[in-house]
This record gives sequence, C-alpha cells and structure tokens, in this order.
Amino acid sequence: MRILILGGDGYLGWPTAMYLSQRGHQIAVLDNFGKRRWEMELNVEPLLPIRTLHDRVRHWKEVSGHGIELFVGDLRNYGIVADVLQSFRPDAIVHYGEQPSAPYSMMDVHRSVFSQTNNVVGTLNLIWAMKAHLPDCHLVKLGTMGEYGTPNIDIEEGYIEIEHKGRKDLLPFPKQPGSFYHLSKVHDSHNLHFACRIWGLRATDLNQGVVYGMETEETALNPDLATSFHYDEVFGTALNRFCVQAVCGYPLTVYGKGGQTRGFLNIRDTLRCVELSVLNPAARGEMRVYNQFTEQFSILELAQLVRQQAAKLGFSVELDHLPNPRFEKEEHYYHAAHTKLQELGLRPRLLSDELIQSMLRQIEAHRARIKPDVIQPRVTWQQGMEKPSEKFLWAASY
Repeated sequence: MRILILGGDGYLGWPTAMYLSQRGHQIAVLDNFGKRRWEMELNVEPLLPIRTLHDRVRHWKEVSGHGIELFVGDLRNYGIVADVLQSFRPDAIVHYGEQPSAPYSMMDVHRSVFSQTNNVVGTLNLIWAMKAHLPDCHLVKLGTMGEYGTPNIDIEEGYIEIEHKGRKDLLPFPKQPGSFYHLSKVHDSHNLHFACRIWGLRATDLNQGVVYGMETEETALNPDLATSFHYDEVFGTALNRFCVQAVCGYPLTVYGKGGQTRGFLNIRDTLRCVELSVLNPAARGEMRVYNQFTEQFSILELAQLVRQQAAKLGFSVELDHLPNPRFEKEEHYYHAAHTKLQELGLRPRLLSDELIQSMLRQIEAHRARIKPDVIQPRVTWQQGMEKPSEKFLWAASY
C-alpha cells in the first residue's frame, strides 16, 4: 500500500514509517518540525541524540534498502496538504501531525490557542483535501483516551447505546477532556465523524492510552535511527519521568495521591495497532473508534513498579507526593473497553519487569544528557506556567 504518515519526525511517526516500510509498503512522511521548535522554546530535548529527519531517511535507506519519500510542510497550509496528497496519492494516511502535550496547552493563552488552532485547522485541511482529491483514502487518526475523561461508568469504544423515554440510539460516547490539548482531539473526532457522515469519507479514530518504550525492532538497528524519549514535565510521560528520576537518585514525583488510573501500551503495540487499522480499512461513510491500550495502572502503581525494579539494579529510590498540578480526579472508577484491535489480531506486549530494567539501563547509559531541572512541574491547570518571561511568551506567538 501507499501510506502517508503525518508527523513523521515524531516519537511515534518515525518508528511507524520504518515499521511499515520494512513490511513492504511505500511510505512518505510529512512534517514541519514544529516539535523541535517547541522543545527549543522550553530548553528540553530527548534523552537520546536524535538525527534530523532527512538524515534518518537516508540512514534507513542504507540500513534497510527501503526508501521513504520526505515532504516538508505545515498542515495548516491547505495548498501544501492538497499538493502532497495529489503528488503521493496514498491509499491510507496515518495522522500523528499535532501538538501532543496537555501541559503545553495549559501554559498560557498563546500555547492554548496555538494547540487548538494547529490541531483542529490541520485536520480540517486534511479532510477537505481528502474530499477533493482522494475520497476513497482511509484516514487513521491518532486520538487519545483522554477525550473520555474518567466517567463513573464503563467507557465503550467510541459509541454508546442510550435508551431515553422509550427510544434507543447509538451515539458518540460523552467526552470530558482534561486539557485544551484533549479538547482539540475531541474537536477532531467531531469533525471527522461529521465528514464521514456527509461526504462518505472513511476514518479510524485511535483513542490511544499512554505509550511507553524507548525502541522498536527498527530503531534498534542503528543509533542513527533512534526515536525521541522525553522525560520532562511537558512532553514526557509519568513512566519515563519515574525511570529517569530513579537513575538520577531523585524521589519519584507522584502527583497527588497517585490514584489517577490510565490505559498504557508498549510502543511496539502502537505500531501493530496502526498496521492492523491500515490493513482493515473502515467502510465508506464510517468513522470507527478503537480504544488503543493494553493494560491500565494508577500513577502510584507505576511508581512502585519502577522503584522495585530500580532496587534490583542497585538504585535507591523514594517516592515524593507533590500537590497535583493538574485538574483531575485522583480517585475514580476507570474501566474502558479495548477489544476491537485484539479481535483484528493484536497480541499485547504487557509491561514487564525486564522492560522496566531495560529502560533503566538505557537511561543510565545516557545519564550525562539528563537535565534534572526540566522534570519538576512548573505548569498548573489553575495558573498556567510559573513565572513566564516576556521573551518566553513572545517565542510562542510565531
């Protein structure tokens, strides 16, 4: 198949490109390198050294013999989107090309407005270009489990049957997003659902849980093919942060009581989920929703797992419960359906002691690159970024 990957320079986009290329598909990637600019704004960087996308595409060709076509452009520019679709003419599009951070979207008005404008406008341009030029193309869009929030009922996969005053209907599951970033994903889902209903487009919305893991089969082939691993408070995840703190000898920063429960999955399972979605496209006029995670943990459970495995490697680790900077329930019911991808053939790789130890060892090997000052939370949902400077704010208004 011909597959276009939007956001091909990112943590998931680049491994997905190599994974699908290795399996014989013709791959193109599109990116505007926005994530690298946001990292520079905040003085954060991935733990592993990351080559430019141009260099990685070249190294992939040398290592695998497979070529990847590279486009540079911004999804907010409709002309660029339309030109890329007409030039490459993909059978499927995998859409990772959005601002991915909840804390970034809560820093200040500039980053909040940018997050929603960037994400919603980019996706709108894409679906309009698909309608005009490739109406039969299948869009696989990365959503998030954070769209649902933490309702006091079971979370279904996208839709729920409701009976009201003697009548029944199958309706989109209610959304209670937890940040302006998550709200942008809700807007995407509504726009996609609308476009599929009225234009007959086909789409799969992957409501993904938190992804962990530092490498895939393809990134492990050569250090020049590595993907990003963030541990900072803005672009990192709790598991990444805990592992880095354990190696540094810092207490693991558990937000609040640590009872917040979320779905998680291995990065290799993310690639497989995308592949299964691409190989089994939605019907014309259908927007499918898959809940993409394999197991769930509370934040406190994750911290305890890391502490246990770090102790086996000789690291002495303590826990530190900080006031929760986010606006979220710390004790709540959480049970989400996630069977559809397994029915298509997903065989989950569950979080193991060995994997946590492997991550700790890899982090130890790059310990000199750790910036401890970017780990502590400075962004709160109530007040935004702590003491932002005028220069800092101006940088976000490009």
